[in-house]
Amino acid sequence: MRNFIVTIDGKSYSVGVEEVGESENTVERRPIPVATAVAPKKPVQISADGEKVLSPFPGIIKNLLVADGSEVKKDQPIMVLEAMKMDNEITAPRDGKVTFGVAKGANVETNAVLAVIG
Repeated sequence: MRNFIVTIDGKSYSVGVEEVGESENTVERRPIPVATAVAPKKPVQISADGEKVLSPFPGIIKNLLVADGSEVKKDQPIMVLEAMKMDNEITAPRDGKVTFGVAKGANVETNAVLAVIG
């Protein structure tokens, strides 16, 4: 039996897999390196006045396309939200200064505040 550590959604599981078709003395045994998962940054608390940009569905913030504090135009893409292996551009609902409420790599739920355009 070989043991593996599998990380799914930031949680580690120890899994034992039985080897089939090889005898015990023909299997090369060597240590398996375990990669440590980097926890995504937690959403940042924002208190800026303005129009909130809400997450339309759960996903992961794949990329921020503009710098925090930048001036943006209505319908300008400001971030990429990955959901079910699809990249979705989130756009500014109006002209203004963007204040992000999330960081790259953050997991978000539906209606989470992603940013405020003020």
